[in-house]
Amino acid sequence: HVNPLSLCVVEMLWLLLVAALWGATNPLLKKGTVGIEHVKEGSRISQLVAEVKFLFLNIKYLLPFLLNQSGSVVFYITLATTDLSLAVPTVNSLSFLFTLLTGKLLGEDFGGKRAVLGMVLTMLGVTLCVVSSVSEAENADFTP
Repeated sequence: HVNPLSLCVVEMLWLLLVAALWGATNPLLKKGTVGIEHVKEGSRISQLVAEVKFLFLNIKYLLPFLLNQSGSVVFYITLATTDLSLAVPTVNSLSFLFTLLTGKLLGEDFGGKRAVLGMVLTMLGVTLCVVSSVSEAENADFTP
């Protein structure tokens, strides 16, 4: 018999990992695309091929891309055991926070007091979702 609370904690850790992989890689992907605007080819097809080549031969883009995609794999696996109504808002909102924080570390504009207020409200919303999910898991375990 598995304790629903411990299962919920494990699920939240997986969701936190997904959010970190998705959110932290967004600013890195943006940095990795610097210079793509200089890729110029004659036709649309050759332009597309040249841009794909530029991106996938660029380690500054490729590594964050692979990390981002690994987050998608972890998310897909986690959905097998996690409530969808908890997983999606949690990962999306926390990804946003990781994007803001990573961007700040990379020297991007943070957004000031409004961004901080947004992060606080986001964390409050995620906390409410998690508390609600834990309460539902505990109630489901103790019903006769």
